[in-house]
Amino acid sequence: MFTLVPEDARVSSDDPRPARLLSTSDAVVVGLGAMIGAGIFVAPGLAAAVAGPWLLLGLAIAAAVAFCNAAASAQLAAQYPTSGGTYVYGRERLGPWWGFLAGWSFVIGKTASCAAMALTAATYLVPAGWQRPVAVAVVVAITAVNCAGVTRTARVARVVVVLVLVVLAVVVVGGFAGPVAASGQVAAGPYGVLQAAGLLFFAFAGYARVATLGEEVRDPRRAIPRAIGIALTIAVALYALVTVAALHALGPAGLAASPTPLADVAVARFGEGIRPVVAVGGGLAAVGALLALVAGVGRTVLAMAREGDLPRPLAAVHPRFRVPHRAELAVGTVVAVLVATTDLRGVIGFSSFGVLLYYLVANLAAYTQEPGYRRYPRALQVAGALGCALLVVTLPPPAVLTGAGVLAVGIGFRQVGRWGAVR
Repeated sequence: MFTLVPEDARVSSDDPRPARLLSTSDAVVVGLGAMIGAGIFVAPGLAAAVAGPWLLLGLAIAAAVAFCNAAASAQLAAQYPTSGGTYVYGRERLGPWWGFLAGWSFVIGKTASCAAMALTAATYLVPAGWQRPVAVAVVVAITAVNCAGVTRTARVARVVVVLVLVVLAVVVVGGFAGPVAASGQVAAGPYGVLQAAGLLFFAFAGYARVATLGEEVRDPRRAIPRAIGIALTIAVALYALVTVAALHALGPAGLAASPTPLADVAVARFGEGIRPVVAVGGGLAAVGALLALVAGVGRTVLAMAREGDLPRPLAAVHPRFRVPHRAELAVGTVVAVLVATTDLRGVIGFSSFGVLLYYLVANLAAYTQEPGYRRYPRALQVAGALGCALLVVTLPPPAVLTGAGVLAVGIGFRQVGRWGAVR
């Protein structure tokens, strides 16, 4: 089991650990950057293709499940303020295998999210022929920034969030300023609505990044629950406002048909001259999310490597920058390979599969907490677990099959011989 480090513990030069350098507002910005960039410029279009005029219902379902999961994460983070998020919570509350299931699901799901963000940035910023090389270059640059220290990550995230909010304001004004677009024809039913909710959940899952900051936030027992709640509330409001504006300007069919939907919303009102501005905003949003996501996956890899569930050398923390540099480099390498070989729609579905399983374990772990640590009724965790399970099975079949296969590989490896045996 984990031995939690006291909040005021000094960092030994012989056994360096991440330093507590971030404030509550830093944590909010990092989480908000992950959620805004994680899909607001692309996910509504993908969801509209399966939900049609019922897109807002899908968004509401995704937000409800995200709220349940955020409540569970906040409750657990207050008790276990350490790196690793639900990987730690699952081990502590349910046992090592549950922790491994959560950690491996998070690593594979969020690694796919990183690839999706790099591809989204390239989709908005450069022509088709240049998108994959530029996406790889973005991954390399972000990995370098994260390896230079967590405070740099937070500062960059703050700048990106401010710029993206300005661009989103332009999109919303443009969306509501023009006439209501025709709805068009998009076939949809209950299955499509749930599938849309699963795809949109991918966008809200960025608050997991806040929970993984347990060893880098000052006063984490208070700060992390607050940061999760604030970041999620702002993100849900933004997604709802932007989605309504996009439906108003393009209609469900137009939204579903566009690879860059928010740019098309702004163009519909302000003309082609505004497209580069929104394109830069979309690129920055994706880069900001990628910045947070690579760091978050690296912290979970750190926690798993400490326990031998991933190669132990990945648990190294840089003595100067106090970040898990080997884990960050490993994650960056895998993401670069993914962006060179996969497509955007596929990695988003795969990401949702992994992240929903991660939060399923979070809800189960929070359900077992004692009254002294409980902030929310157990019914909320039951609803969250059932919601995660429902959204997983309604994701696109290729995403479910691929996710199940990769999950099985990880489980099989741990069963045969743990990563701790690899020295």
